[in-house]
Amino acid sequence: MQTCFRWLTNLFPLWSVLVAVVALAWPGAFDWYSGTMIRVGLGIIMLGMGLTLTLDDFRRVFVIPFALLGGVALQFAVMPFLGWGIGHMMQLPRDMAVGLVLVSCCPGGTASNVVAFLARANVALSVSMTGISTMLAVVLTPLLTKLYVNERVSVDALGLLQSILIIVILPVAAGVGINRFFGKAARRVAVVSPFVSVVFIILIVGYILAQNRDSILENWRMLVAAVLLLHVAGFGLGYGLAKLMKFDEQSSRTVSIEVGMQNSGLGTALATEHFTALPLVAVPCAVSAVTHCIIGSIAAGVWRMINVRSTGDQQ
Repeated sequence: MQTCFRWLTNLFPLWSVLVAVVALAWPGAFDWYSGTMIRVGLGIIMLGMGLTLTLDDFRRVFVIPFALLGGVALQFAVMPFLGWGIGHMMQLPRDMAVGLVLVSCCPGGTASNVVAFLARANVALSVSMTGISTMLAVVLTPLLTKLYVNERVSVDALGLLQSILIIVILPVAAGVGINRFFGKAARRVAVVSPFVSVVFIILIVGYILAQNRDSILENWRMLVAAVLLLHVAGFGLGYGLAKLMKFDEQSSRTVSIEVGMQNSGLGTALATEHFTALPLVAVPCAVSAVTHCIIGSIAAGVWRMINVRSTGDQQ
């Protein structure tokens, strides 16, 4: 059973692409999925992440090696600047530019942990970076979003802060609490929670793509180019800067993945909640969810081939 769910979870990029195709070809297929369900789905995703974490994971903040703190710092320094810079360089329409910045200011997501596993990177470091960046996002995502896009549109930083507390922190805290006091039950649920997270992520992606189908098809070249450039640059700079900081190979791969992959579902939920006057803000977030999974899967495949050649590890 566990192997089956892991196999289904590892096919996340394929599910993302298939859902994107369905959403753009038959948008009515996602009419049943509403904005409220996006927030509920994201809460379930965060609860699942919390079920895999313990209090010891959070204590690592005070004793963890330089790779963790350096990697998280790169995540919040590199991506927001890239999102802002690409938006200006490509002269994106205001909605899309704001959406690109918003998703780049989000913390790491559960998809990055899956890709880290596939890439034979440091999974423990990946989970720790995701957990810590999620905690820091309570403050940093609203502040960085306001810093980079306030010149284009007013940002309700307090509203973003409240949403992250409700959608992210409370479910994660609940999951950690369940894991602490009901460990055996939490471990049983944790077997299926990654796949459940995948299901809700692709539903969020499908809904946003379906709702904005015409605008996406009209601007798809510019939109895909911007999002692709954001994530390719994030993966590349994450790896290169990690190497400059003298991280080992596994840690450098992990930092690359965590910097290059954001919690696009959170970005989508925040966009639908706080940027109702700019309906296309959610679109780069949805496209990002598909794009970074494809890039991450390619990177994981390359790194696994390198492992096979150098060590003979074919797992």
